[in-house]
Amino acid sequence: MMEFLYFPEDKTEYIPAVISLICFMIAAFVTFYLIKRASTKEEKRLAELMETKEKKALRE
Repeated sequence: MMEFLYFPEDKTEYIPAVISLICFMIAAFVTFYLIKRASTKEEKRLAELMETKEKKALRE
């Protein structure tokens, strides 16, 4: 029966896993930053839209 966890004796086998982990972490941070930036822009746009609607309602 094969062991559930495999820990290699040669630690150089960890290098590809660490490289891919770093790549995915960078991609996750970039994605989070882009979504956060888009959300901020959308929030500003919505606030301006609500402000113009309020001014329009006051004129009527």
